[in-house]
Amino acid sequence: MTIETTRKSIARWHEMLEKDDLSILNELLAENVVFRSPVAFQPYSGKQVVFFILSNVIQVFENFTYHREFFSEDGNNVVLEFSAQVGDKKLKGVDMIHFDDEGQITDFEVMLRPKSGLEALALHMGQRMQSFQAKT
Repeated sequence: MTIETTRKSIARWHEMLEKDDLSILNELLAENVVFRSPVAFQPYSGKQVVFFILSNVIQVFENFTYHREFFSEDGNNVVLEFSAQVGDKKLKGVDMIHFDDEGQITDFEVMLRPKSGLEALALHMGQRMQSFQAKT
């Protein structure tokens, strides 16, 4: 894997958010992707559930902005620092993303602060996850 492969994938990630084109998300996620939520102890595995989570978080977050990005020396890992709001609660966080050799996301972990913002996100996403789990 080269860092250029990862940079192309990150550029597609930003394009997805700018254009609100979730078909790009489908292209970026590996079939065996794992999502590590800041509100759930157990990770979520598989493209279908991770697609659902990420596409819904995009809808829940307001005033979402990336500020900085950091690439590992091996080119497989990126950390994206962001800020957003959920209702009247502001939050800061990082997306820690691991890519495979083809530039697909295999591991996506989110860390958030402060607790009030995390709780607001947990409330909104909990309702959506119950709906998703009832359908599957």
